[in-house]
Amino acid sequence: MTSLTRGIPHPNISLADYTSWRVGGIAEKLYLPIDLHDLTSFIQTIGKEEPIFFVGLGSNLLVRDQGIPGTVIVTQGGLNQLTAVENNLVRAEAGVACATMARFCARNALGGVEFLAGIPGTIGGALAMNAGCHGGETWQYIEKVETIDRNGQHYIRSAKEYQVSYRSVISPLPEWFVAGYFRLPSTEKEHSIEKIRLLLDRRLATQPINEPNCGSVFRNPPDDYAARLIEHCDLKGFTIGGASVSTKHANFIINQGNATALDIETLINHVKTSVAEKFGIDLIREVHIVGY
Repeated sequence: MTSLTRGIPHPNISLADYTSWRVGGIAEKLYLPIDLHDLTSFIQTIGKEEPIFFVGLGSNLLVRDQGIPGTVIVTQGGLNQLTAVENNLVRAEAGVACATMARFCARNALGGVEFLAGIPGTIGGALAMNAGCHGGETWQYIEKVETIDRNGQHYIRSAKEYQVSYRSVISPLPEWFVAGYFRLPSTEKEHSIEKIRLLLDRRLATQPINEPNCGSVFRNPPDDYAARLIEHCDLKGFTIGGASVSTKHANFIINQGNATALDIETLINHVKTSVAEKFGIDLIREVHIVGY
């Protein structure tokens, strides 16, 4: 991946370098903000009709092979401020990696968000989809958020203004999350660090984290697991082009090295259809598919 200068727009950049699946077409324009102030100034220069799309670590994202129109803003490495605001309140900007947030809180004897260590994304993505695992969810700890609209106007909104459910957050207005404020319980530092270690050991043992993937492809249906349903359709190892259902965890699709976004999307649809035909269950995608 070519290192791009922050603070200036770059035309026609491959998004394969900015997604964990390592696939995807061209961003018409890509921007890496220096910080939140720089992002604010840049957004104010974007035409009112130009599409804007935010990307964190690109870990819950499939960009189609023909790319994305308009401007893609990558928050990772720019919106990375992480601070303890007051007793048990932590402010994390959208580009902070979830694992970084988990470790920061553990070191500061704050608990509850150890589960974030197992989520391969950023706080912005976690806020947008109420990311969670191992019994924890992002929004159960959110007190308020900072947002920005396409005019560059900033807002502070209470968590109560959002409709939050399993892997879903409905915003009252067309704004993007730029920071979240987490109200967390006190804990013993060593206990929290040990919980993170055990979680990461389990993730290594059960997920194909050393191969290009996006994390869980489908939400778990009520009282069941997407992986169990997919496995009982005998789809572990099933391959289309360069994309394959992981033999380690059936709710993961891996890029074997030469997959296209079309291969992956076709495989996602095949899995969804197979589960519906065998069990009558309509799996809902957790991964977002965007672009031409």
